[in-house]
Amino acid sequence: MTEGGRTPGQQWVATAEGEHLRGRRVRDTKPEVALRRAVHRLGLRFRLQRKVAPRCTADFVLPGRHIAVFVDGCFWHGCPEHTPNEFRGPNAALWQRKIEANRERDRRNTAQATAAGWTVVRIWKCEIRRDVEGAAQRVAETAGSNGSE
Repeated sequence: MTEGGRTPGQQWVATAEGEHLRGRRVRDTKPEVALRRAVHRLGLRFRLQRKVAPRCTADFVLPGRHIAVFVDGCFWHGCPEHTPNEFRGPNAALWQRKIEANRERDRRNTAQATAAGWTVVRIWKCEIRRDVEGAAQRVAETAGSNGSE
């Protein structure tokens, strides 16, 4: 298997159903910005897009408390609530492998960041959309248990 979970010879097939996925933002997504604003309102200060381990960049960090926050999109990271159990269409097998490769990378990044001394907080996009203040409170509670900045 090569990078992205693709085996040699397999090609993505362009479909009308998948067109909306083209060109999606990687940084500064609406949920990520909403969470940052809510965290800031709670008085916490952070830095954006900081490397916390080799090949592992957090969406934002609270450096004084060594907290790394990752905002995971439901589709791309395999949210248990919103990821389809079964993909359909000509790219079904590729999507399944892609999402599993992303999940594995997330597990590896969490382990590496933790080993480097960071406390990792992962928040699903759907959690932010449902209750942004509650998601920010999770970050604040983690910060409260990690000492002062």
